[in-house]
Amino acid sequence: MSIFSGIWIPLVTPFQAGVVDHRALAALVARYRDAGVAGFAALGTTGEPAALSHEEQDAVLATILRAAEGLPVIAGVAGNQAVALRERVLRLNDEPIAGVLVCAPYYIRPSQAGLVDHFSTLADASAKPIVLYDIPYRTGVRIELDTLLTLAAHPRIEAIKDCSGVPETTLALILDGRLAVLAGNDDAMFSSLCMGGAGAISAAAHVRTEHFVAMYRALARGDLAQGRAIYRELAPLLRALVSEPNPAPVKAALAVQGWIANELRAPMMPASEALTRELVAFAAD
Repeated sequence: MSIFSGIWIPLVTPFQAGVVDHRALAALVARYRDAGVAGFAALGTTGEPAALSHEEQDAVLATILRAAEGLPVIAGVAGNQAVALRERVLRLNDEPIAGVLVCAPYYIRPSQAGLVDHFSTLADASAKPIVLYDIPYRTGVRIELDTLLTLAAHPRIEAIKDCSGVPETTLALILDGRLAVLAGNDDAMFSSLCMGGAGAISAAAHVRTEHFVAMYRALARGDLAQGRAIYRELAPLLRALVSEPNPAPVKAALAVQGWIANELRAPMMPASEALTRELVAFAAD
């Protein structure tokens, strides 16, 4: 089985008085490691990498790698400057990471041919497996199915974080079988797993982590009844955590639990008071 399976946590970046709180970050990693997650995504959307300096990004990755104690960690790479992205991937070749999570270039909206060139160039430069990150909501461009199937032929492109919101694409990739399909939209996780998806990179799994792990394991062994029961229990939490822009709801929930301070970097804003009050009900794991 590919290492790109199970429940992965796309870690938040905790802040304390505007500075990265490495102690809180390490404590979160230890907590999720003990909860049975399969791995971690560092510097993905949930980690607010666009608000971090290059030095802060390197320090966050180092903290996560130390605290993971051998669990696989993939590192997010995002941007729209081809030379800088390639240099970043080359530097990551020296890190003990399990892979690189790469999204489409944001803002410039390249053609599908441009996307093939973008991902192939970075995969050629990488000594690590590549996890494609299809998140048109953030990048402004969708990676079309034919493009994904073309990229699946590259020997170092092994998985996809699927935030397409298109069930037909999800199913087609699962049936094709060359890419491990990891659900990226929390509200699509259950259906993706039931279709045969490999797992999920789930922001919501920061909260009630053991329940998400148990749901995955139930569905992986074919126990639909148990998996469905756990999903129904989690559904209200999932609705709350996607009701405002990520990662504000997750950070609010973790703050309620006492794990981190409820801080984001501008222009991101903390969750509303109404949502924060709602999340108190989900504070107990």
